[in-house]
Amino acid sequence: MQRYLFALLILAFASCSNDNDANKDKKSNLLPTSLVNNPHTAMGLDTAAMNAKPTMDFVDTFHAFGSMHEGEKAVYNFEFKNNGKNPLVISNALGSCGCTVADYQRDPIAPGAGGVMKVIFNSTGKSGHQEKSVQITTNSNKGTHMLYITAEVIPQKDK
Repeated sequence: MQRYLFALLILAFASCSNDNDANKDKKSNLLPTSLVNNPHTAMGLDTAAMNAKPTMDFVDTFHAFGSMHEGEKAVYNFEFKNNGKNPLVISNALGSCGCTVADYQRDPIAPGAGGVMKVIFNSTGKSGHQEKSVQITTNSNKGTHMLYITAEVIPQKDK
């Protein structure tokens, strides 16, 4: 039994590689950690740090595309502004299904600057009333933001 444990331990250590070159390549694409600031501590909320965080203030968070034919793509640009005191970093924007995709700026957005979250809805294979959303993950004071779209998809007639 001890031999099996010893062999397992050796395999565990042998499988751990110290591939510094691969880690360096991964790290070169990362943003500096100085852009991340978590005001929530074990002692409670650090209000000064919270007030210094960036914001992602949208002009609107809902858009109705109206009627469209199945197979059409619709695009809407949700405009926003960083009214905070630090750069805004968007780390992810995920549509509620594969038919809804968001395109966004990958570089940090400076305080006072604005940006656009481009949302594309593909109606292929859809019919009737559609309600979709995009969940955005940021380093803002709110953290997660939601955008919503609707469309009325007119199905194609069978040939």
